[in-house]
Amino acid sequence: MTAHDPKLSADHSNEIGLYAKRKSVFPKAIDGAFRRFKWLVMAVCLLIYWGTPWIRWDRGPYAPDQAVLIDLGNRRFFMFDIEIWPHEFYFVAGLLIMAGIGLFLVTSAVGRAWCGYACPQTVWTDLFQHVDRLVDGDRNAQLRLQKAPWTAQKIAKRALKWSLYLTISFLTGGAWIFYFADAPTLQYEFWTGTAAPVAYATTFVLTMTTLIFGGFMREQVCIYMCPWPRIQTAMLDEKSLVVTYKDWRGEPRGSVKSALKAATPLGDCIDCMQCVAVCPTGIDIREGPQIGCITCALCIDACDKAMADVGRPRGLIDYCTLDDAEKEKRGEEPTPLLKTIFRPRTLVYLGVWSGIGLALLFMLGQRARLDISVAKDRNPEYVMLSDGHIRNAYTLKLRNMEARPRTFTVALEGLEGGAMFTDEMDAAAAKRVLTIEVPADTTKPVRVYAVRPRGAKPAEFAFVLNATDKEGGADRSETTFTTAEGNGQ
Repeated sequence: MTAHDPKLSADHSNEIGLYAKRKSVFPKAIDGAFRRFKWLVMAVCLLIYWGTPWIRWDRGPYAPDQAVLIDLGNRRFFMFDIEIWPHEFYFVAGLLIMAGIGLFLVTSAVGRAWCGYACPQTVWTDLFQHVDRLVDGDRNAQLRLQKAPWTAQKIAKRALKWSLYLTISFLTGGAWIFYFADAPTLQYEFWTGTAAPVAYATTFVLTMTTLIFGGFMREQVCIYMCPWPRIQTAMLDEKSLVVTYKDWRGEPRGSVKSALKAATPLGDCIDCMQCVAVCPTGIDIREGPQIGCITCALCIDACDKAMADVGRPRGLIDYCTLDDAEKEKRGEEPTPLLKTIFRPRTLVYLGVWSGIGLALLFMLGQRARLDISVAKDRNPEYVMLSDGHIRNAYTLKLRNMEARPRTFTVALEGLEGGAMFTDEMDAAAAKRVLTIEVPADTTKPVRVYAVRPRGAKPAEFAFVLNATDKEGGADRSETTFTTAEGNGQ
């Protein structure tokens, strides 16, 4: 069979490509309850994202005054009155677990509401779509401009729109770095060219990803790249609220004029296509549940407006569970909304989520604001001094988690006949209790030497840390003392 065989050419023409070509989506502007709610959520999300690094919070003279700060240099996380240290990463893990369970809770109760309203991809895509309408006009004008040849007017509009895209993307990428350093200081350094190279690199990467994902890929990220829709699909059941087209009421479709001429009654759907025109992912909700639906409910606003225009009841497209859809189809009353949301499954999620949150708050309230850790020298394990005493060396790390200097005492617990001294002391002045000052928000390493008389046996003991101020607090760390009689194990 040659390359010019007609049969081969026909076979090739029927092949299905591996990738679907993207169809541009130009959502139509719509007003309604859900659109206004999206406006509110978008405004709140953007305000929190852009405004949080600029909130000041007084923690005293020894700590940063930025309310939310991820201080990588000092390995610290500040959030208002809460300060998380590296050894307390379990708090961050707990918050991440709460976030995951929170998504399960939201999905179980109201379907993909996260995707429809608060997901960053949704928020920024919505913002870019408003830029489209500002520059190019609404849906029909955008369609005409898309098909139009590249005239001077089209080039000017594209240049203006893409410039606005780039500005928003730069502000987005630039805002992120302010969470990792003092915002006013970093802003000055950024514009004077004295900021760290990583600040410029991070801004560039985040600017480009925002521009590409929010400005150009948009619904492709939700449909093809994001794993969350696939996870949510497994979590939804027949009792979850989802955006539903009530086909038993809408079918068969037909315009108002067609309904007047039809031999049999038509459904409420007038086939106006407004639900498709307003959809930010370009799907037709009338085709049933699909992964492209982010449940933003703009199609509900559009359909309700169309129903009002032709004098038919709202709710042809509505938030509805599959169970309630079947009930309505049979003419029965749907389950009350509160009962739908607060069902056993969502209550279990809520209970687990609340339990983790309360446990974290309890641990946060009970945690000590000081800490001691001990590392024993292994080479050599012990030293025989000229006076016959045996010396072991240790590195103590004293952690002061308060935003002020504190004075601590370090005492030996156990180790009969033992004493200790530091590099700043004479060995003859060794004693069982040392007084050490630790600066604010600092882990101070202290080299300590413990000594015991010759003939002492290996022993287990502890260094005990106590705060001398009125707040108090204590911590202890166990270790061993090695002698010539054994290795302390």
